[in-house]
Amino acid sequence: MTSLAWDAKEATVGELAERSGVAPSALRFYEREGLITSRRTTGNQRRYSRDTLRRVAFIRTSQKLGIPLATIREVLALLPEDRTPTREDWARISECWRDDLDQRIRTLQRLRDNLTDCIGCGCLSIDRCRLSNPYDALGAHGPGPRRLLEEDPACTPAECGTEG
Repeated sequence: MTSLAWDAKEATVGELAERSGVAPSALRFYEREGLITSRRTTGNQRRYSRDTLRRVAFIRTSQKLGIPLATIREVLALLPEDRTPTREDWARISECWRDDLDQRIRTLQRLRDNLTDCIGCGCLSIDRCRLSNPYDALGAHGPGPRRLLEEDPACTPAECGTEG
């Protein structure tokens, strides 16, 4: 059980870590990266406002979705610093990456749907495998797994010589 009282206005780094489930070192890292802020006591100890809990939850959830810290920082910078963010503030910033999240969802669905025939490298379905790239035909179209990550791949399996 957390030692942070429900009506506490501020939290120490230990209390915030315990309540948020994030290590104190991660909280200090988030602060160095400009994702959260604290004030210092006369004894130079950190004190975080209670609404930092929401920011930390937002950061952790965003990271789990694969959103880079730089993007998280940009969006958090849109929140007010002089007051606790409202529901409307959070709704406004969530719109910032709705398109990006929709794209990530489509990419994950494409990955899921296109790997159903794949058994693994050295696979038994090499003629249908979306990872197969004989003679590096897809290299001319750019880096990475072109057919897995793109909505409109540079070439079809037949054009790239990967269809049996």
